[in-house]
Amino acid sequence: MAEIGDVRRFKNKKALVAFAGIDAPPFQSGNFESKSRHVSKRGSPHLRRAVFLVANIILTLSHKDNSVFCFMDKKRAEGKHYYVYTIAGSAKFLRIYYARVTEYLRTQEIPVAASCLNGNS
Repeated sequence: MAEIGDVRRFKNKKALVAFAGIDAPPFQSGNFESKSRHVSKRGSPHLRRAVFLVANIILTLSHKDNSVFCFMDKKRAEGKHYYVYTIAGSAKFLRIYYARVTEYLRTQEIPVAASCLNGNS
C-alpha cells in the first residue's frame, strides 16, 4: 500500500483504481460498443500485483462475512474466469480501501507544523 501513498491525491475511488491499472477503459467506435474489455494496465505494475495478491489471499483465507470475498464468490458462482473475478475483487478492495482511509483521515485532526503557519518552509 506504500505504492499508493497519500490517498487524498486521488480525486475519487475511480482514480485510485485507474492508478492501479485494473480499470477497463471503454471501447467504442461509432455505434459499436464492446461488451468484453481488457484491463488497461496503464498504472503501477507493482500496485497491480500487490492488490492481485491481496485479492488472492482474501479468496483463500477469508470468511463469508468479508464483503470482498462475498463479491468474488458471487462472480465465481456466475461462472466468471479466475482472473476476471480476482481482478474485479481487487478493484472492489481498492474502492473499500479508499473509502475507509479517506473516512479515517476526515475524522482525524492533522497537525500543521508551526513553521508552515508562519510561512517558513
